[in-house]
Amino acid sequence: MIVTLIVICEVGFWVLLSGGLALRYLAKMPRLGAAVLLCEPLLEVILLAVTAIDLKNGAEPDWKHGLAAVYIGFTVGLGHHTIKWVDAKFAHRFAGGPPPVKPPKYGTARMIHEWKTAVRWITAAVVAMGLLQAAIWYVGGDGDIGSLRMWQHKMLFAIGINVIIAGSYTLFPKQAPKQAPKQAPKPEREPVRIER
Repeated sequence: MIVTLIVICEVGFWVLLSGGLALRYLAKMPRLGAAVLLCEPLLEVILLAVTAIDLKNGAEPDWKHGLAAVYIGFTVGLGHHTIKWVDAKFAHRFAGGPPPVKPPKYGTARMIHEWKTAVRWITAAVVAMGLLQAAIWYVGGDGDIGSLRMWQHKMLFAIGINVIIAGSYTLFPKQAPKQAPKQAPKPEREPVRIER
């Protein structure tokens, strides 16, 4: 049941996002579109409540409960950015908005971009770890919490990967390719005249 609910939440996320943006840009109803977009967090609240009820009713905690916590964490950490990204693309495609800003490729700007991305992923992982820890406390020492601990270790791994990626752009910033110096145009040669 939990996995089905996670799938429903993911589908619901994209349905609400598409509906909210369609109302905002195609139907020219920005307030109603914003109201639909504000319903997105309700999906996570429902998933959290169902997961807690399932555990309270005596279900053994397993990978599905951990996956629910991870899904909620990643929605918290990455959901807002995803909505902004899709909004910019939708506005450009259907409402004549400016093209979405592409991430910088080189130097300090790229490093800052990578750290911002890492912070979003780290936030997602920390929220997931907090929810997993709450589930561990909720179940108590009598239950089998091995699968919940396994998800916590995976979140630590996700944090480590993101720190390594962002750190590599800090220590070894990607430099813009050097352009070849422009050569002065060669002067045209006068035709050789052969005198007779």
